[in-house]
Amino acid sequence: VQLVESGGGLVPAGGSLRLSCAASGRSFSSYTMAWFRQVPGKEREFVAHTRTWRGGSTYYPDSVKGRFTISRDNAKNTVSLQMNSLKPEDTAVYYCFTVTTRPYWGLGTLVTVSS
Repeated sequence: VQLVESGGGLVPAGGSLRLSCAASGRSFSSYTMAWFRQVPGKEREFVAHTRTWRGGSTYYPDSVKGRFTISRDNAKNTVSLQMNSLKPEDTAVYYCFTVTTRPYWGLGTLVTVSS
């Protein structure tokens, strides 16, 4: 499985950004997909995931709940992260993630939120 993120950039506080992750693999629709983020010197932090069971449930930590929305397009093998009301503390490299027989990570896309 290969994961390629796009959509990062510089945005002012309060702004919005949409990240996308293109995935290879014939079984994308069965993959649980997630987004993580990492600030240099800190641990990678979970941001959102979307499952394929339980009606395609999603989950977010409190830090982004109500501001971020994860969605997927199984026909296009993509998963997106819509980020609204961005804060400077959202600045990080954002990574797409899935796990099948092993974990897979994309190379990441940088999001910078200016104050």
